[in-house]
Amino acid sequence: MNGEDASGSLTLRVGEMSRRELLSALGAFGVRLNAAASELLDGAAFDHQEKVAFRVVQRTLAQLGFANGAVMSSIVARAHDVGLSLCPAITGPYLRLALANQESAPDAVMSNGSAPSGSITVAAVAPEGGEEMPRGFYVRAVNGVLWLRGYHASDEHVWSPDDHFAFRLEGPSPELGASADVDRANVPSGA
Repeated sequence: MNGEDASGSLTLRVGEMSRRELLSALGAFGVRLNAAASELLDGAAFDHQEKVAFRVVQRTLAQLGFANGAVMSSIVARAHDVGLSLCPAITGPYLRLALANQESAPDAVMSNGSAPSGSITVAAVAPEGGEEMPRGFYVRAVNGVLWLRGYHASDEHVWSPDDHFAFRLEGPSPELGASADVDRANVPSGA
């Protein structure tokens, strides 16, 4: 991930912007949303956001030991075994803002029933709302355009060994101070 520190993690602060401020910040960065991302942003998780700072790391399923892919329950269990956990449900838009320099994907295919190339799926607590609700967010850049997209996936969906996930690194949380990567000072003027 862009903005990593020497340990390979990115410090991220979430919950510090209202839904309106968050949408304004995404717009100021030119971030595009699909319908599923908009639905998630309209969800209850963004009504009363908890302010929290934590470290995020990116891992492929192959790095977690899944040479043939895995379902989400297995991914979460293995991640826990290696000191990783789920991010808060509100992480997606904050991660999108933190990764404003994400490299463009090698192709422009937007949806094919699996995680698109160049995407980073946020391993997060699933939102309330049942099977009809999108399961979470992923971030991707396509032809220089930043995307925050929501996705649908069943519990039986087998993720590919090459799929990239952003996890919360367990351990002491960073302080909610000026050193975190995403704050209002990083938002372009006019947001």
